[in-house]
Amino acid sequence: RAGPAGGPGAMAQPRVLLTKEPAPQSVPASDLPMKVYEVALNTGADSSSGLATAGFRTAKYLPAEWHLNNSELYHKAFAGCQQAERGRAEAKDLTEYAAATAQRAQQDSTAALGQRLQDIHFWKAELQKEIENLDAETSLLAAQKLRLERALDATEVPYAIATDNLQCRERRQAPDLVGDEVERELLKEVELIRNIQELLKRTLMQASNQMRLNRDHKEVCEMDWSDKVETYNIDDKCGRYHNESTNIQFHPSSVKFEESASTPETWAKFSQDNIYRAEREKLASVNLRALIDNILRDISEDMRMQCAVVNEAFAKNCEELDDAKHKLEHHLKKILKEIGDQEANIAALKQAIKDKEAPMKVAQTRLYDRSFRPNVELCRDEAQFRLISEVEELTESIGSLKKKLLESEQSLRNLEDTRMNLEKEIAVKANSIFIDRQKCMAHRTRYPVVLKLAGYQ
Repeated sequence: RAGPAGGPGAMAQPRVLLTKEPAPQSVPASDLPMKVYEVALNTGADSSSGLATAGFRTAKYLPAEWHLNNSELYHKAFAGCQQAERGRAEAKDLTEYAAATAQRAQQDSTAALGQRLQDIHFWKAELQKEIENLDAETSLLAAQKLRLERALDATEVPYAIATDNLQCRERRQAPDLVGDEVERELLKEVELIRNIQELLKRTLMQASNQMRLNRDHKEVCEMDWSDKVETYNIDDKCGRYHNESTNIQFHPSSVKFEESASTPETWAKFSQDNIYRAEREKLASVNLRALIDNILRDISEDMRMQCAVVNEAFAKNCEELDDAKHKLEHHLKKILKEIGDQEANIAALKQAIKDKEAPMKVAQTRLYDRSFRPNVELCRDEAQFRLISEVEELTESIGSLKKKLLESEQSLRNLEDTRMNLEKEIAVKANSIFIDRQKCMAHRTRYPVVLKLAGYQ
């Protein structure tokens, strides 16, 4: 027995196709075997017309009419039986076909529901995997964001150290208050840390935005997954219905398509688009994490390298200061010795000048006494010339000694000034060494390690 031919529209208006023509509702007389009767007219020799029974002939049928009436009744009964038999056979066939059709349709619907359950399970599993991946990726990005925050906090210590070094070095005294290599490197360090802080702040904002996008797409996938879980439960319940189920009933109004219903293509594309967008955001998050890792590695290396450069400049400057201080101290020792020698020289010159007073007195006294010689005895003799020459020599010697004394005293004063300048310069160098070595370099020992600058601690 052939099945029904038709599409989905057959559910709305079922049609039944049979393998043979349906039985007619009435049987034409021409289809039955005919028996020809000769209808005798109520005339002739046997006619009762004109007889005394004339009053009864109008209410009676002829035998032929009686037989004809019976024959018609038999014919109708026979036709009715045949029609009923055919109707019963057709009803039986229709019942069997309808049962088979209903069973086959129910099996097909159950199979379609089963296939639908597989499709829903596939997309539900894909969505769940994507949700788990997004959640794991968001957690990893949150860890990187925490590293960024730690690294940003860690830059405060180097920045404070560099600015404190600059402020401390402002307390150096002239002439050591110079814009040397240490100051230039410290300014570079401050500028580097400021740029790093700006970069970390921008990267932190990017990480926050990416985490928000990850959560948004995760929420979209979770909503889609939740709808599919609910749909899966509904279709699973529908697939378990059977003819003996106790919770089935008529719902005539459900046999229609909702205007807002999606097609299988749009249904699959909706989940596919959600997964695609989630994958795209996950890839962006992975790239951002790699960028953060590179940024943190680079900034930690740059800061430690700049710190090493500054420390090297400090060490070199301290060596130069130590060398200058040692040289100044060496020259100070020489100046002190020279001052001592010059003081002794001045004392010797003063003593020499004082020693010339007695000879000068003797010579001048002799000349004075000889000026009292009488008359012609007041002679310009050799003794007179020698005494005059002696006084001149003594006067010249005393003048030379006094001049030398003045020069020695000026030299002593110069040596004293030099001594004071050296002592002052030594004090300046000691102060500069104290600032650079005891203040700045000691403070720089608190510089964070690479792991802390990279945000691991």
